[in-house]
Amino acid sequence: MSLSAPVAAIDCGTNSIRLLIARREESTGALVDLERRLEMVRLGLGVDRTGRFDPVAIERTLAAARRYRELITHHGVATGDVRFVATSATRDAANRDEFIGGIQRILGVTPEVISGGEEAELSFRGAVSTVQGLPEGPRLVVDIGGGSTELVLGTETPTHRISLDIGSVRLTERHLASDPPTAPEIEAATADVDAMLETAAAAVPLQQATALVGVAGTVTTITAVVEGLQDYRPDVTHGATSRIEDVESVCRDLLARTRAQRAQHRMIHPGRIDVIGAGALIWSRIMERVAAASGITRARTSEHDILDGIALDLLDRAV
Repeated sequence: MSLSAPVAAIDCGTNSIRLLIARREESTGALVDLERRLEMVRLGLGVDRTGRFDPVAIERTLAAARRYRELITHHGVATGDVRFVATSATRDAANRDEFIGGIQRILGVTPEVISGGEEAELSFRGAVSTVQGLPEGPRLVVDIGGGSTELVLGTETPTHRISLDIGSVRLTERHLASDPPTAPEIEAATADVDAMLETAAAAVPLQQATALVGVAGTVTTITAVVEGLQDYRPDVTHGATSRIEDVESVCRDLLARTRAQRAQHRMIHPGRIDVIGAGALIWSRIMERVAAASGITRARTSEHDILDGIALDLLDRAV
């Protein structure tokens, strides 16, 4: 098997920072993982309210970056083959330069604060390149993050895309303060999500979708619950097909539960316990909207997303 030189992709969002070190198998074009890591750092804590990064959150994220630097060095990745992408929280934070400077000193690369549109395109590429058995025609990829949600439609490449300022952390901080959330809080959060989806429907023709693919931690975690897993298993969640009505039932249950009750699900990462209810609400409202517009009755799940898209883009540049 002929492999390319290794590359390192880092995706730093509102809730987590993730690392993928991979090579490409030259004959198939498939990624071969060397490392795939995730740390929940909640960089975007309070950003929706204050417009600034919390200094403690910055230090948590920089500490994770130092650990990632050790892995990058261990695998012999050249500095020019490292790409650090920062998304929603960094787009919104007025003091982002403090964070960017810290990353530059640790990794020797400048974080790219990408637009929501580019985030959507990278997520689409990472998802559709790995999920098998998708029908012909446009696929709708939905990436629910901590601070934003991307919807992107296309077949092999995107034709329509939008980034919405709703995510699991943002929606929790904005509306779902109680434990468990109260009915008025859920009503306000639902109205916020639905208003954003009106904007999305005007930009992305949902009725054209032949498949719905959800990516990122909210969707993969919910899929693990739907599948009845005791422990998180990406080999089961990746490519899973779920009836929308079953997923919506799990979403309603997660939203209504206390954080202590959610924590009884071992497959839910501790760093998602407080925000998975908001993420479930977003995913549920999107599924309902897409199903009504397109007639789709099942949702697919991909463990591969923007992180894989970043790595594939790096490898393309090296050719």
